[in-house]
Amino acid sequence: MTTTTEPVTAATTAPYGWADLPALMARMTGDEKHAPAASSTLDVLWVLYDRVLRVTPDLAEDRDRFYLSKGHGPMAYYAVLAARGFLEPEELGTFGAFRSRLGHHPDRMLVPGVEISSGSLGHGLPLAVGTALGLRARGLHEPYVWVLMGDGELDEGSNFEAIAYASRAGLDRLRVVVIDNHSATQGWPGGLESRFAVEGWATARVDGRDHGALAAAMNTPAPGRPALVVADVDEPVDHH
Repeated sequence: MTTTTEPVTAATTAPYGWADLPALMARMTGDEKHAPAASSTLDVLWVLYDRVLRVTPDLAEDRDRFYLSKGHGPMAYYAVLAARGFLEPEELGTFGAFRSRLGHHPDRMLVPGVEISSGSLGHGLPLAVGTALGLRARGLHEPYVWVLMGDGELDEGSNFEAIAYASRAGLDRLRVVVIDNHSATQGWPGGLESRFAVEGWATARVDGRDHGALAAAMNTPAPGRPALVVADVDEPVDHH
């Protein structure tokens, strides 16, 4: 789904890898309510930043954009940003503290690498649709716009409008990953991906803990249309 070139990720020589993420996350305490929501995203976030996204801390214009719509419980996101060189690992210990940059919802004005302030459900995909339109209007045809959502967000009507519009507008640089931890209050015959497929999206469902399967699905081309990857995580948590 992304470019065929190698991702130009931040701090490719950083000494932190997948095995270091649990220790990086352990530096953050005080939001145990959303700890399961964070852990459900860790594998997807790592694969995105390690094998897919073309992003660097200097925010080059031709970079890919990543929107964390599932912005509550951002501990996994902060840990991955630290591992990839956007944050100093020592800063993780300030998570949620007074005047810390690392709040319980990520703030685009404070945290390096964060493209949108998020946490309220149903905002990330509509914002990404607007960004994809804007990039195309400016003649920037290489960047991809990636959105990470939770299955519970699909209860929000704003997402249904964005799903329908994206395919009709031919937004073929728009990519969505949905963490399906089976917490949504609504069900869809054939799985949540059917809601995208009926609107013309390319869709795939993979094991959300299998890094190879995630990378393969995320990097599968989908000419002429937006694409969805459902990351199935058998971890029922809160309705977010």
